[in-house]
Amino acid sequence: MSTQHPLLDVMEIDTNIETYLKQLGEMTYRFPEHDSGCQSFRAVVDNQHWFVKYADTPQPITWLKQAVRFHAAVQHAALPQLHNAFTTSGGFALVYDWVDGDGLRPEKELSANEVHPRDRFCALPADEIIAALNVIYDVHILIEKRGFIAEDFYDGCIIYNFEKRQIHLYDFDHYHPKPFINDRGRLYGSSRFMAPEEFQKGAQIDERTNVFMLGRTAFVLLANSSDSRDDWKGNAAMWHTAKKATNADKQLRYQSVQEFVSAWHTAIASDNIPSA
Repeated sequence: MSTQHPLLDVMEIDTNIETYLKQLGEMTYRFPEHDSGCQSFRAVVDNQHWFVKYADTPQPITWLKQAVRFHAAVQHAALPQLHNAFTTSGGFALVYDWVDGDGLRPEKELSANEVHPRDRFCALPADEIIAALNVIYDVHILIEKRGFIAEDFYDGCIIYNFEKRQIHLYDFDHYHPKPFINDRGRLYGSSRFMAPEEFQKGAQIDERTNVFMLGRTAFVLLANSSDSRDDWKGNAAMWHTAKKATNADKQLRYQSVQEFVSAWHTAIASDNIPSA
């Protein structure tokens, strides 16, 4: 007779999420609250770790349900798998695979003498950073094919396992079916990654907006957020490709993620990349 898993098989609980996780009899860790108002936990059931994301107010619940639709359409090895979604006495919870690694989020608190994971990542050899970028780009090609547009992607959505040289991406609550209209003015996200139209109410947000974001991701990770050619760890052709991707004029960017990534790989092949 099979036993129901308390996280993977449950559809509804009559208590709040933190009480429920503690009732599992295993240690849990509560992460600092997200800007979105969501809460996240590490739950351990039968020695297996899970990432649980929870909301108990209307707008964040809507975002989590949006993530359910996204993960139903988009699966990739670099995305933690969403295993279950269930309701609580006052909210909604998602259960993901747990991913080992360091988050590159800018606001991460550091202990004495600790190097910020993002700075540690940006100090890696160029070829390792480029390999990670290529995974980000592969994921967003798939996202484009599945009909979604990114909102609120930034380095805080990246987990990197330095030991295994593996990158994972998470937090897809704000990815929309494409295209969509900016109805707020400033959209969610880090200004370091955002295209001009993400600040313009009434502007269309489409594939070219994502091209801008992916170009900015290259500058953040390969030049530690600098636009200067002197700080760039890739070759000249890659720099020019990222510059075209981040043109303020949408018409002058690559017109799709696929087109940008194809140009990016051509640029990589055009010259040797320094390995240290």
